[in-house]
Amino acid sequence: MVANMSLDTAFIEIDLAVPTAREWMGPDLATKEIPVVRTKCGLTKPCPKEFFAFKISSGAANVVGPTMCFENQVIMSPVKNNVGRGLNIALVNGTSGTVLTQKSFDMYSGDVKLLVKFLKEIPEGTLVLVASYDDPGTKMNDETRKLLSSLGSSYAKQLGFRDSWVFLGAKDLKDKSPFEQFLKNNPSKNKYDGWPELLELEGCVPRKIV
Repeated sequence: MVANMSLDTAFIEIDLAVPTAREWMGPDLATKEIPVVRTKCGLTKPCPKEFFAFKISSGAANVVGPTMCFENQVIMSPVKNNVGRGLNIALVNGTSGTVLTQKSFDMYSGDVKLLVKFLKEIPEGTLVLVASYDDPGTKMNDETRKLLSSLGSSYAKQLGFRDSWVFLGAKDLKDKSPFEQFLKNNPSKNKYDGWPELLELEGCVPRKIV
């Protein structure tokens, strides 16, 4: 009986002798915080110097509106209540990164002349962010397609009823933009009932050096 008690006592003493985290890792390592890397607009990786971070999401069917983020600033979103059916467009100064304006154009029942006027008045050196919502193509005509193509779009000529489209171009872009995604409305492939799935586009666009 005495032997058993001694053994139990010895076992308890050994069990209690577990080192603390501070003792095990050392005082510096135990208290050191692991830094959390946060990127602008939630990009998968940070942008290099002299590049702007952006993320554009198209609308989901006719239910959830699009979102645009530029240099960690949400420019357009359903929460800001400044998005609408059709094409949502934001203009940003290509040198300073300052947001110049943002507007939505109803491409189902709106006046396409308003979009034409807007596109023609874009200043040189301006970045153009575009996101579709619901229907971006019904009111499209040759003039709007040509103007959007001149901003660097490869898919403006194909844009139609209820297609999904996200794009970043520029007023004085000489080649086609690498920042564009397009998904055709196809009843046999659509993710939603009557609409293709939403699109997301993110990246780092170079600052325009004057």
